[in-house]
Amino acid sequence: MLKQNIIAALLLVSLPLVAHAADSYSMDPQHTFAHFSVSHLGFSTMQGRFDKSSGKLTFNRAAKTGSVDVAIEAASITTGFGKRDDHLRSPDFFNVAEFPSLTYKSTAVKFKGDIPVSVEGNLTLLGVTKPVTLTILAFKCANHPMNKKELCGADATAQIKRSDFGMKFGLPNVGDDIKMVFEVEAYKD
Repeated sequence: MLKQNIIAALLLVSLPLVAHAADSYSMDPQHTFAHFSVSHLGFSTMQGRFDKSSGKLTFNRAAKTGSVDVAIEAASITTGFGKRDDHLRSPDFFNVAEFPSLTYKSTAVKFKGDIPVSVEGNLTLLGVTKPVTLTILAFKCANHPMNKKELCGADATAQIKRSDFGMKFGLPNVGDDIKMVFEVEAYKD
């Protein structure tokens, strides 16, 4: 009887922990899109993207906590013009031979109600790590209408100065201010 009471008590104590466990999601690389824009000579805004990324997201709406851990393959950069893409992969810009990936690791996720609205974290680019806050513009979780698997999606944006990471080639003609946009879909693990 004492053993059953102890087991029952342990179960009751552990229920809140189970109810507040964070859900984990893996990014779907076919539906995740990391892109950027930068001023080109002050005449126009150049757009670029990274075609290969991976990562994990966790969040717990009840506890209002979460995490983001993303890696972007630097060599997957594309702007639609091969010669420029090769230059962007060179030591002048992303130096992909020495720094094959960009990473973002969260330190905090801010919620409004049970919806995440921003992520504070650290971006590592060219071996330099700096704090960067992502503003979440849209967020939704539901079962995918076709495959019925649980899916979360988000659109997030951030602004950085590339010179803060040591990327100074072409300044000021090629802009220092970079707008980054991340469109992410991630399936529940």
